[in-house]
Amino acid sequence: MDSPLTHFLDLLAREAPAVEFERPGLDARLAGAPVSELAALDRDKAVALRVRALLERRRAREAELSALFDTVADLATLRDTDAVLEAIVRRARKLLGTDVAYLTLTDPERGDTYMRVTDGSVSARFQRLRLSMGAGLGGLVAQLAAPYETANYPQDQRFRHTGEIDAGVAEEGIVAILGVPLKLGPQVIGVLYAANRTARPFAREEVTLLSSLAAHAAVAIDNARLLAETRAALRELSAANTAVRQHSDAVERAAEAHDRLADLILRGGDVEELARTVAGILHGPLAVLDADGRPLVAIGDFHPVPAPGPSSGGTGPGLRRGPGSAARGESGSPPRPVADPGSGWETAPGPADVRDGPGAPGTEGLRDAVRGGGLVDAAPGGQAGLLDGLGDVVARSRSLGRAVRDGDLWVSAVGTGTEGLCALVLRSAADLTEADQRIFERAAVVTALLLLSRRNAADAESRVRGELLDELISRPDPANARDRARRLGLDLDRPHVVLVLAGTDDARQRAASWAAAEAAAHGGLSGHRDGREVLLLPGNDPGTAARRAAHDLGAVLRTPVTAGAAGPVTGPAAVRGGYAEAHRCASALLLLGRAGEGAGPADLGFVGLLLGAGRDVGSFVADTLGPVLDYDARRATLLVATLSAYFASGGSPARSAGVLHVHVNTVNQRLDRIGQLLGADWQRPDRVLQIQLALQLHELRESLE
Repeated sequence: MDSPLTHFLDLLAREAPAVEFERPGLDARLAGAPVSELAALDRDKAVALRVRALLERRRAREAELSALFDTVADLATLRDTDAVLEAIVRRARKLLGTDVAYLTLTDPERGDTYMRVTDGSVSARFQRLRLSMGAGLGGLVAQLAAPYETANYPQDQRFRHTGEIDAGVAEEGIVAILGVPLKLGPQVIGVLYAANRTARPFAREEVTLLSSLAAHAAVAIDNARLLAETRAALRELSAANTAVRQHSDAVERAAEAHDRLADLILRGGDVEELARTVAGILHGPLAVLDADGRPLVAIGDFHPVPAPGPSSGGTGPGLRRGPGSAARGESGSPPRPVADPGSGWETAPGPADVRDGPGAPGTEGLRDAVRGGGLVDAAPGGQAGLLDGLGDVVARSRSLGRAVRDGDLWVSAVGTGTEGLCALVLRSAADLTEADQRIFERAAVVTALLLLSRRNAADAESRVRGELLDELISRPDPANARDRARRLGLDLDRPHVVLVLAGTDDARQRAASWAAAEAAAHGGLSGHRDGREVLLLPGNDPGTAARRAAHDLGAVLRTPVTAGAAGPVTGPAAVRGGYAEAHRCASALLLLGRAGEGAGPADLGFVGLLLGAGRDVGSFVADTLGPVLDYDARRATLLVATLSAYFASGGSPARSAGVLHVHVNTVNQRLDRIGQLLGADWQRPDRVLQIQLALQLHELRESLE
């Protein structure tokens, strides 16, 4: 028979239940064993039970450690902070077998802790709790960085109860709570809890287990945080690299654009070539407007239509600008008339052909479509003006010194002081990058410099041409004039027309610029004399030239311009007489009430015949009206004025009296005196016609003198 000790060892080896350890003592008592033997059995049983309890604790500890290691392994595979926190709380509840587990994190800015994750919770109020430092069990754990547990939190007065915390705990139904700190070194980053809805104490082993889990959890949380920060840093680094690469690309693109613009200027490129280059770089339709808002160049599809002109009162043909099309003009020069075949207005040979200018066929719509500082849209369906009303946008761009956006249009305006030079208008539905804006703004500056350079060169050439024209009119020296003209590329022995333009006093500078551009484009001369602009242009038809000049300059100045013409004249010596005749022709147009028109002597009927060179107008007037003129001169009477009023009133003395503001008897007395001076037949029809003609010529001569 085995000894009792062997039997107890066998029970331990079989991991028998505790009740079986009572059998050896019961069997000995039934067998009538002595008291000493029974006492020895009780001692052996007690030792065996202690060994059994120790083994059970170690097995439980082994299970806990295994579960803890599994938890740590799981946490090590997680990278997302939320997933890590949820895994920690879920494992805590499972390891301790509690009803609820939850985790709060410290908020350094507010100085408290807030509920972050729960597992097993059913109360929304509980899930929104915030615990100030020292408040409740969790606040105390966070404040002191030590674990705390209670078998009955509502009744435990060791903790500082608050209404908010107690209400949340009561709504969740929690009674027993264990809380351990989540620490990184000396810093508490949160609190991990296990709780039951019934009163029960937490064993020391459970506190240790939850503390171990909390220690690993804190590391996992910090690792997840560091990983998130690393990822964020990598994203920022990637974004920074992208930004650096984009900036580098932008700088390279801007440098390339700058090189292309510089090369274009050094090659002597014009405004159209510059605009075409910029439109290609920025991938959009582009227009160049001068200081007055007139389009110099349009590249791409702007669909402009003409607005009513100031003098014509109507609209010209519409214009649809497709990709690559352009309306070209000299830098800063306004629209010029077109050299039509057979018009008598010849175009000088060479690159300055006026057909390349704003007045070229098909560009009238673009030129005249300026309305309120911009163009208007010509797309079918009556769309709103694509470039309409850009005056305010141009002004804002100039004042800010940078490009501004207006809908799908970008505008960059450049000026010097108070003087505007030009504006670039780009159509782009997308936002321009910062680099593209700089390219656009730099292109506007380059365009302004090109226009300013061209204008200065044109002004210098205009002064030289003006001096030559002034010499031809005032003190002609044929040999010297021919030599100077030849150096300017002009042939004064070709037929020329002389134009005198009146009505430009309010815009003299713009009129002079227009005249200079016309002269340069057609191989002629321009100047300012006796308060009027003067042009000497190759051609044979002074009337057509005058009408075109009056119309086109009037459109530019937006005011009626009167143009008198003479010619054709050939040779330097003939220019002086042509100027005098053109000057008289312009004055005659104004006297005849035809301001805003253009005409040559042939267009003025009998007045033109008498205005022409070699006509003895003075003798004709003296032979016809001499006695009346002499009488008025000697006696300071108004017989000539009475005669004019009489004819103007249809031969009615009464109406004449009303015009002259005198009594009708006074008119009759004056008419009697006129009859005595001119003869009784002065009212015969042929004499009346002769007298009326002499009156008009006398008045015309008075105005010309």
